[in-house]
Amino acid sequence: MSTELPEPAAPPPTGADESSPTRRTFIATSTVVGGAVVAGSVVGGTSLFGAEEAAAAERPPSSRVSLTVNDTRQSVTVDNRTSLLDLLREHLGLTGSKKGCNAGACGACTVLVDCHRVNACLTLAVRLEGAEVTTIEGLAAGDRLHPLQQAFIDEDAFQCGYCTPGQIVSGVGCIQEGHTGSPEEIREWMSGNICRCGCYVKIVRAVEQTAGHK
Repeated sequence: MSTELPEPAAPPPTGADESSPTRRTFIATSTVVGGAVVAGSVVGGTSLFGAEEAAAAERPPSSRVSLTVNDTRQSVTVDNRTSLLDLLREHLGLTGSKKGCNAGACGACTVLVDCHRVNACLTLAVRLEGAEVTTIEGLAAGDRLHPLQQAFIDEDAFQCGYCTPGQIVSGVGCIQEGHTGSPEEIREWMSGNICRCGCYVKIVRAVEQTAGHK
């Protein structure tokens, strides 16, 4: 049996500079620093594509539209997606037209565009260049109510009143269109206007009364 001991492993070289980076350390450090720079740029609000390009990308397309609302000429710059209802309520302060379903199913937002009834929530404002719009605010002549407005009061043709502006404007359109030959015809041509309080009989009477005196 041999009594010779194995030679100890060679110690690491003492002359090497322990502070010099290895290839692995260099790659890892570069990755961290580069990521920090990119993240700092994003957090700081700058963009690789430039601040102006980023701002332009965030702005929705808009257009300037000129139209006549209740005999007053209006010129407004709006987002191209803005509905006529939002133009009236948010830009012009005409809140009489109500936002009910916002899907064209209840008629609370009914207005007249060039004397035709439309659902303002489904009508794009930018398509109405040069149009004439009449809302519930434009029916009365000063302190004198429109005959149909007065008829709604006389017939007690409302309860909560939320749908009333759309009902009245739609009724005015129905009368102008000549669809008031009978209660059945009025109901048919007013069917797009929903009254959740169920005042339909009195609404028909009010329209019928006004049509008889036109």
